[in-house]
Amino acid sequence: MNSKEGVDSPVQEFYRGGCVFVTGSTGFVGKALVEKLLRACPNIEKVYLLIRSKKGVSPDVRCKELLNNPVFDRLRESNVLQKIEAVAGDVSEPSLGLSSTDKANIIANVTVVFHSAATVKFNETLQEAVKLNTMGTQAVLELCKEMVKLRALIHVSTAYSNAHRKDVGEEVYEPPANPYGIVQCIENLSPQLVEELSNKLIAQNHPNTYTITKNMAESIVAQYGADFPIAIVRPSIVTGAWQEPFPGWVDNVSGITGIMMEIGRGTIRSIICDDKNLVDIIPVDIVVDSLIVAAWHTANYRKSSVTVYNCTSGTLNPIRWHELGNFTLKHAKTTPSKYLQWYPGFTFTTNRFLHYLKDTFLHSMPAFLMDVVLQLQGSKPMHSLFGTEPNEYIIMDCKPSYLDLLNNKVLWSMMKICRRFRAAAKTGEFFALHEWIFNCDNQKALTNHMTAGDKSFFNPDVSKLNWDEYVKIYLLGIRKYVLKDTPETLEPARRKLKM
Repeated sequence: MNSKEGVDSPVQEFYRGGCVFVTGSTGFVGKALVEKLLRACPNIEKVYLLIRSKKGVSPDVRCKELLNNPVFDRLRESNVLQKIEAVAGDVSEPSLGLSSTDKANIIANVTVVFHSAATVKFNETLQEAVKLNTMGTQAVLELCKEMVKLRALIHVSTAYSNAHRKDVGEEVYEPPANPYGIVQCIENLSPQLVEELSNKLIAQNHPNTYTITKNMAESIVAQYGADFPIAIVRPSIVTGAWQEPFPGWVDNVSGITGIMMEIGRGTIRSIICDDKNLVDIIPVDIVVDSLIVAAWHTANYRKSSVTVYNCTSGTLNPIRWHELGNFTLKHAKTTPSKYLQWYPGFTFTTNRFLHYLKDTFLHSMPAFLMDVVLQLQGSKPMHSLFGTEPNEYIIMDCKPSYLDLLNNKVLWSMMKICRRFRAAAKTGEFFALHEWIFNCDNQKALTNHMTAGDKSFFNPDVSKLNWDEYVKIYLLGIRKYVLKDTPETLEPARRKLKM
């Protein structure tokens, strides 16, 4: 969907000559957003990326590493990547940690802001989650108040910011506590008292500090609605690309991606889940197109209050957990990976005792036996399939890489992997055992207000997606982009599956 001459696209025209400021550009959604902006809106003047130093790596170096990601492969023959400029800063710092020069430049030139930076660790401490998700959002809002050319700010939230509600409208609800009061508590109370406060907030039917702090961030965003055009986009569970930038594109193995991958490899045999519930997943390209169009829509159809878009699938194109599981097993068997360990087969259950038995005999015991074999071979188990957090799979740029582990270039403790997997599954249980109904009138309006030309570039409509076909695309994407499995390995993998 490159620019087409003579096509009427008000959305494209909205971005012509403008400067875009993006936080969270190194994340999964952020990468896809920057790529689509540059590809579908080639007349953008500049894209500023707020990037912090990380583990001793400077923002400029991290930006270069970002641009080497395969997500930008379609843009390499053009000069649009030159429009990207890394800006050193951090949403957790006052004034985003910007230098006076960078701040003045951004205030004078930026026309559209996408704020997607956040910590997505479900087990993050309340202090860190508030600092990044809530106070960081306020810092972005304060900067936006000074922007002289600002036409729209899009705040990326989550559909589960109101996890305590069964029916979620496209509106901002009262937070479980005053955000400013929580900030004062965090700054003045002892760590023990803050932990007690965190537990009490979670007890209000929020699953973790992530959803709570995103809820409070929305409350702060709503208070700035009279100052400039603002919208909140709430994606549900973001999954691999449906069509763009490439079918099945995904760059990490967190969340459902990792679960689907391990189901396909045969290493997951039981999952705590009510399989009759809706599973609200949304492809990353639908999310990205919704963000881009929402900025145009907000600038041109501004309301007296903040507009909220529930970027979800459950209302517009529902799929249930048992359907997702069946599609995953079906296509895992037709497109297996060479890293297959066991014939794919698993069950959803809400019976914790039955799950405990399966977890013991089908997860823990095989892992223990494999560790014994490794020890007898003189190997030294080390490292984990997961990252440093129990709910975090190892990301592709970590060392040793996931492929090194699968190829036995390094060896690891399978029991440790099993324990971390169990902890990761535990953090997702709340979402697998509950169901939400999301109102999507504003989300539908995005498509209704678009011209035919707009629709040739942008697709924020999930209703046309065929889930069976999509799951196949998704698994092939995992195979290609995560496991780096080439087409030549498909037939040998099928023979291995039959064995």
